[in-house]
Amino acid sequence: MAISDYDPSAAADPNAGIFGLPYSYEEAKLIYLSVPWEATTSYGGGTVFGPQAIINASPQMDIYDLDVQDPYRCGLHALPVSSEIMKDNEHAKGLAQSIKDAHGETKGNPFLQKSLQEVNALSKKLNRYVFQEVSRILDDGKIAVLIGGDHSVPFGAFQAAAKKFGTFGILHFDAHSDTRHSYMGFEHSHASIMHNAATFIPEITQITQVGIRDFCDDEIQFTQSQGTRFKIFFDQHISDLKLRGKSFLEITESILQSLPDKVWVSFDIDGLDPRYCPHTGTPVPGGLEYAEAIFILKLLARSGRTIIGFDLNE
Repeated sequence: MAISDYDPSAAADPNAGIFGLPYSYEEAKLIYLSVPWEATTSYGGGTVFGPQAIINASPQMDIYDLDVQDPYRCGLHALPVSSEIMKDNEHAKGLAQSIKDAHGETKGNPFLQKSLQEVNALSKKLNRYVFQEVSRILDDGKIAVLIGGDHSVPFGAFQAAAKKFGTFGILHFDAHSDTRHSYMGFEHSHASIMHNAATFIPEITQITQVGIRDFCDDEIQFTQSQGTRFKIFFDQHISDLKLRGKSFLEITESILQSLPDKVWVSFDIDGLDPRYCPHTGTPVPGGLEYAEAIFILKLLARSGRTIIGFDLNE
């Protein structure tokens, strides 16, 4: 079906592309890259099935938007889910489980040490895959949208964005700071994504975190050591400001003021109140309302900044 024949009011064709849209890769502006990976998740599981679940459910959505009316006109296309990544995830997840069962204590255990090395090697392989795919998308003049998967997956995308755009900032929605050096020895854990981004990608000049409400001493010390490079809007502080009468518009303006001209949006679903995502791997009480998150993104889009990419993870 050509886009000229597409009827947004008709029942979507589940055999068409994402949201039932007929766009090819060449025709689309936004390209969805599925990254089904959860090797280092530390509590609940299942996020590996997130990308395909989103694609399968997407044709059920009506896509008229009150702000832009027909957002699909820019062209949306989802790349096929990689069977190799699924296979690597299963292998890495099995190896990682034995390490988790030992609470990360691998010293003196050759089997666990070898398992840890393999998990870290597979994580680096994933990073290379994401880097290559996102680089191709960006070089083709398109915008990459990653669908995870756990929150370790956008590291390669950050590298690709740095190569393409130079300096940029990250707007990070999350319940967790994700700034551990390495959790249980996993070098590319979901708990370390922002630590790795800050440590290994100097082009990232700003990381603004919103909704943070679960963190450890080391994470506080690390973010403080980064000076103004990290700006954290803790969930507790946002709630206190609202209860004292400050408008969410003022809070949002403060969030946006911390960001540079080019912004990557990295969204962990548990940044929202867990009633919106009750089966997320590590739910934490509190969090943003769905409408609040949308409001921040809406004002970001209207701020004149360039949104260079997105990821949605757990």
